[in-house]
Amino acid sequence: MVTKKIPMRQCVGCAEMKSKKELLRVIRTPEDEIILDATGRKNGRGAYICASMECLKAAQMRKGLERSLKVAIPAEVYESLEQEMSKIAK
Repeated sequence: MVTKKIPMRQCVGCAEMKSKKELLRVIRTPEDEIILDATGRKNGRGAYICASMECLKAAQMRKGLERSLKVAIPAEVYESLEQEMSKIAK
């Protein structure tokens, strides 16, 4: 019997390793736009985060998303990510 490998990713907020399906992907598109990728298949540089506001706040404080996406992120983008995340999490 062959066991299937489960892809693991690290949350930029809490730094826990979780399966890829449990996390949300935040991407920087080639046009330098930062969006939440619910499908996990869009083109761009990606970072993974848990679907909780605590992890988003921790990532903002520790600058985890900025480090992973290699770009400075303004406060407006964090606010839009919060709004999108609240829609998905419900």
